[in-house]
Amino acid sequence: MTGNRPERLTSPAAVHQALWLELGRAAQNRHHEWRTPVLATLATNGLPDARTVVLREVQVAARRLLIYTDARAGKVAQLSAQPSAVLVLWSRQLGWQLRLRVHTEVLSDGLAVTSRWASLRATPAARDYLSPLAPGAALPIDGGPGPAADRSHFALLEATVQHIDWLELHPDGHRRAIFDGAAPGIWVNP
Repeated sequence: MTGNRPERLTSPAAVHQALWLELGRAAQNRHHEWRTPVLATLATNGLPDARTVVLREVQVAARRLLIYTDARAGKVAQLSAQPSAVLVLWSRQLGWQLRLRVHTEVLSDGLAVTSRWASLRATPAARDYLSPLAPGAALPIDGGPGPAADRSHFALLEATVQHIDWLELHPDGHRRAIFDGAAPGIWVNP
């Protein structure tokens, strides 16, 4: 590393390996700048919609990112209608921006959901999925009803990466590389 920046990578293959390593770190380190990407979807009215989500797991071999969500959230309905989305991540420390075009699937049942709920239910974050009110619902003046007894609203958002657009902002010159699926990447004009 030079200062706070990593050494400059010399090939798209090195960039690809490094960006997946950083994604894995982000899922494990709550202070990593990529831990909270912006998820952009298409709203039911045809307009773009974006919100911050939390990256929970990275499965490199499958090119898959996992995000927890409430099954009643607006993004779930949007992704049911149009499963393509974009995740945008920025790291000031690295000087890297990622735009990830993903194909999504929302899982609300099965072993993948049950096992993750088992590790989440004893944490304060579990309350987010136990409310009888949907995300964005108005709360009564008294603060609202208590939590539900089960995990019926907890869901898992699987985002399979189909396309990566990597941009490095660097004092010695900006660089950009594109990766489509499992194909080797190519340098492109920033």
